[in-house]
Amino acid sequence: MGVEDVGVEDVGVEDVGVEDVGVEDVVLSRHDGGMSDADPDARTGDAEVVREVFEEMPIALTAMVGPEHRFVAANAAYRALAGRGELIGKTVREVFPDLAGQQIYEVMDRAYATGQPQVGREWRHQLDRGPGGTSETLYTDFNVTARRDDAGEVIGTFAYLTEVTERVREREAAERENARIAADAHRRYRATRDVLIELQQALLPTRLPVVPGVQISASYLLADADNAAGGDWFDVVLLSGGCIALVVGDVVGHGVAASAAMGQLRVVLHERLAASGDLVAALQAVDRVATVTPGARAATVGVVVVDVQTGVLEYCTAGHPPPLVVSGLGESRYLPATGAGPLGVGSSFSTATATIDPTEGLLLYTDGILERPGRDLRASTVDLMQVTSNVTADRAFRGNGESPADRLTTQTLELLIRPTGHRDDITLLAVTPRAPVPPLHLDLPAAPQAISLARAAVNAWQAGLHASDEDQVAIDHAVVELVTNAYEHAPADAGEHSRTTISVDAELDDGGHLRVRVADDGCWRDPVHDHDGSPGNRGYGLAMTAALVDDLHIDRGATGTTVTVRRRASHAAILLTADQIAFGRHTPAHRPEHTTFTAHPGRLAVDGPLDASNVEEFGSELDRLSLAGTRELTVDLAGVTHLASAVVAELHRVAPTDGGYPLRLHAPVGSTAHQILSLVGLPHTTDDPHAVPGGPG
Repeated sequence: MGVEDVGVEDVGVEDVGVEDVGVEDVVLSRHDGGMSDADPDARTGDAEVVREVFEEMPIALTAMVGPEHRFVAANAAYRALAGRGELIGKTVREVFPDLAGQQIYEVMDRAYATGQPQVGREWRHQLDRGPGGTSETLYTDFNVTARRDDAGEVIGTFAYLTEVTERVREREAAERENARIAADAHRRYRATRDVLIELQQALLPTRLPVVPGVQISASYLLADADNAAGGDWFDVVLLSGGCIALVVGDVVGHGVAASAAMGQLRVVLHERLAASGDLVAALQAVDRVATVTPGARAATVGVVVVDVQTGVLEYCTAGHPPPLVVSGLGESRYLPATGAGPLGVGSSFSTATATIDPTEGLLLYTDGILERPGRDLRASTVDLMQVTSNVTADRAFRGNGESPADRLTTQTLELLIRPTGHRDDITLLAVTPRAPVPPLHLDLPAAPQAISLARAAVNAWQAGLHASDEDQVAIDHAVVELVTNAYEHAPADAGEHSRTTISVDAELDDGGHLRVRVADDGCWRDPVHDHDGSPGNRGYGLAMTAALVDDLHIDRGATGTTVTVRRRASHAAILLTADQIAFGRHTPAHRPEHTTFTAHPGRLAVDGPLDASNVEEFGSELDRLSLAGTRELTVDLAGVTHLASAVVAELHRVAPTDGGYPLRLHAPVGSTAHQILSLVGLPHTTDDPHAVPGGPG
């Protein structure tokens, strides 16, 4: 049998067709090679001619007798395909031992045992027929049929086959090319969509201000279409006198042109509102831009200026759906439209005023939330009012820890879009009342426990502000570093109770800045450098703090040191795609107050804060588990909630650099440790090197 695929069972292509080949007429009909008719030449032709025809057939043909499949005939095409020498008189297993395990013997056995044809198409075989007997892969179409005697009993088998290796290779190449083309097209599609999404998100604010007295939240859901980028936008502008401007707009159309037009309108309106606070003048300025900006004509916009202290609103609905007033009592109502037309069409921009009471908030939205599949405008308008009433009163998904403003912009989307789907972009911008968070003041003992006391108090204070995770990490680090420095300012000969206190003050000012002041009555000491010029275990704290905040000011005096830091607080906007609707806002994980060290073979996992109070314990664990730097150790910092400068100094001591310990630091993207290690330039991996703690890497 000569093909690796050939192996008798491979021999015999269903494509070949016995009727076409005439095998049963060409090959001897008896196992002894005799002719049963008195005049065989009259039926099959001259024996010599038949032999020549059999030999010259372009299809590989063979005949075998007995259950062991002993060859009694094989034409030239078969012998060439088999790549073997003498075949006649030998069994298939003797001629083709390399076909064992390829189900060829079994195919032939079934044909002999059952008398039923066995057909294979594009079977892969491996035969030792290459140069020097090397293994070669080939493909065949084959047909193995039973040979019968005059009584109809099976006495052997016929096999005919065609090598189709070239056909298979060509098809595989074509399929690979088609797959490559399809994959490339898919990648281009995904890349285009990703670029559009990224473009849209780059043009929208990703952070919203955090100010006293109110909570602000925004969500943006992309259209469920290929040309994902759209013309919706939202904005929040802090104005003087404790006022806030809320903006939601919608440019006609989708795609890059709509996004570009939206970006220009948003910037102009933001800047004019921020510069003057004059609502009508700002709308007139953006209207002029819309008349000369391609794609911006007929854009709609709703703007509300809110006096946070009095609840007085001035607003304009320039072709846009009117704002929705929501109440903690579960009642919602629409404000009257002002009658102004869209941008760029010659409209005049009249405004209206209203007052909301301290229990009420506002929801601005684009018409994508109303124009949902299968719902008319009137029904959708009622739906929105009813759903927001339930969400504001916390009657929908209860107890998930979201603020009322966040619930409005996440749960409203989920509850309305889940049953109908959506076609257009949807933007929701909410502002709800919030009880003022009073300033924080602490007088801490001048002792090591001041670090944990300050951290716990500041974290609890920040929780009421609903600032971003990044803000909370930054302020947490700043406070711990400054309190640590204040404790270290004590004179070297001072006892634990020889100083008064360390004071910590924190507040959110009217401009939306987190302001923290740490004061002590110790003496300022410059960082002490090691003999090699490095800062040793000190000197990282202030540098890290300065990098995490917007400003840092140090006031050194004869009676003590005061350090003030300031960082603009923000709340993340929620930018979504359709498959993310049900996930809502990320809820920060629980931040443990106590630190645990969990050891596995080759691994140390740390959960909780790492600071000056436990840096010695941390260093001891590193030394113990790495056998003083002689054994590789993975340090899992994913659960670390604080990474102080003292710990950074310790990691530098044993860092995985020349001469350091063989450590692998793991800190996933988004973790506190990743933020700090990236800030100080310590090498680490964001992928966990162990699939299971202590398991194989």
